[in-house]
Amino acid sequence: MARIAGVDLPRNKRGVIGLTYIYGIGSSSARAILEKAGVEEDTKVEGWNDENIKAISRIIAEEYKTEGQLRSEVQMNIKRLMDIGCYRGLRHRKGLPLRGQRTRTNARTRKGKRKTVANKKKATK
Repeated sequence: MARIAGVDLPRNKRGVIGLTYIYGIGSSSARAILEKAGVEEDTKVEGWNDENIKAISRIIAEEYKTEGQLRSEVQMNIKRLMDIGCYRGLRHRKGLPLRGQRTRTNARTRKGKRKTVANKKKATK
């Protein structure tokens, strides 16, 4: 099993798909990495030899932020937005959608499970 950037890549998948299991590497950057390393896209991960794995991991380490480093940078960016009190930071703090989506309906992923609010009972005469 190939281990790159602290992630075990699935053996039975194509190289392009396998590299996308690393946080911070999508399909287009996976293609670019394999092209620089001189590995064919259609070759499965189990078909890579040690030199291919070393070349790929070297390219990823030198040119890309991945896994823990990238996650911490994203968290720091969100924290910065919250600290300066901008609109996006306030939306992060409240757990609401950031990019102009409606919140009257939908937005369940950001808002969480529904919290039902009961109606007031009318006073009886």
